[in-house]
Amino acid sequence: MYYLCVKSKTKTIMETLIKFLGIVALAIIVDLLLAFPTMWLWNWLMPIIFGLVKITFLQALGINVLCSILFKNSSTSNNNK
Repeated sequence: MYYLCVKSKTKTIMETLIKFLGIVALAIIVDLLLAFPTMWLWNWLMPIIFGLVKITFLQALGINVLCSILFKNSSTSNNNK
């Protein structure tokens, strides 16, 4: 009886861990995919319009992370529409 309980808890913990790692991996993939358009648009428009330098992929990733921190929706209201 105890063996079944431990086995069930282990299975639940493993399933939770796999789901968590899947969500983290998906978030990383989405962030990486969104950094390319940021880099391409920046390198296409900003040097011509404002005379700024071109950016690298990691700088574009940093801009995306910074924007997600600065412009995060912190609204806690619950509108039922």
